[in-house]
Amino acid sequence: MELQACLEGRKSIRRFTEEAVPHEVVEKIVKAASASPSWKNTQVVRYTVVEDKELIQKIGEEGILGFKPNTKTIVNCPSLVVQSVVTGICGYEEDGSFTTSFGNSWEMYDAGISAQSFMLAAHEQGVGTVVMGIIDENKIAEWIDLPEGERVTALIAMGYQSGELKHITPRKEVSEILRYK
Repeated sequence: MELQACLEGRKSIRRFTEEAVPHEVVEKIVKAASASPSWKNTQVVRYTVVEDKELIQKIGEEGILGFKPNTKTIVNCPSLVVQSVVTGICGYEEDGSFTTSFGNSWEMYDAGISAQSFMLAAHEQGVGTVVMGIIDENKIAEWIDLPEGERVTALIAMGYQSGELKHITPRKEVSEILRYK
């Protein structure tokens, strides 16, 4: 798939079939996402794929800080990806000080880059995704036994699209988002 077609064709998918995404496909997606740039090539992003229906249900009902619009998406996806980062590395110097005034926000920057790569790679494989950030990262970390020294950064619902998209929000014109000085 050509890059421009992939960028323009990828949409947030919130309705999925029950068909599981094969592990070989997930591994191709993660391999592609692993090529994402990161702070000083630290490669701090990790992915935990939740396939256990009871755990997906629990996350969808109790791990979204009361943001009910995400419940239906989560409980009906065949795979829920928990994205996390290894903390204390990205944006830091060896002595533990921050390299820039951005502090540890580089962790989220790298997570965002990797999430976009993950979702584009999934789209190329015919897999739909939607990223969600209104989450109770502490509960989710506990439920998936996240290793110490990592923190949850996002959820990505993943599966094969069911039905047609109801509404596609138009993109802003380049003149609205680009400035020259």
